[in-house]
Amino acid sequence: MSETSSDWQNSTIDETQAVEHPETATAVAAITALRQTIDNVDSAIISLLAERFKATSRVGVLKAQAGFAPEDMKREDYQIERLHRIAVDAGLDPDIAEMYREFVVTEAKKRHARIAAAGGDPGVLDVFA
Repeated sequence: MSETSSDWQNSTIDETQAVEHPETATAVAAITALRQTIDNVDSAIISLLAERFKATSRVGVLKAQAGFAPEDMKREDYQIERLHRIAVDAGLDPDIAEMYREFVVTEAKKRHARIAAAGGDPGVLDVFA
């Protein structure tokens, strides 16, 4: 691989390179800032997922106590429509919202089934429990 083709893959730049290639230094600084934003958003998403699964675990306990099934198709249909609208309004491909919905609903159903099998004990919030 030539030095030129490998340079664009390197996201760090030293002071000498920055002086010689200020446009590259500017791009590296922008990438670094955007990556920090991405990291912050990822942290928020994970924290929010944990909160969501805590709430769905509580729902699972209540369903188990009442003898309800782990799935609620009426609720799922509502969520499909709601998340589709939110995605469109946010400028996000609705397919991404559907992938998210599929993930969280599938995991919630698994948890609800485990809670019911455990007599209403929510246990831990990991996927592999």
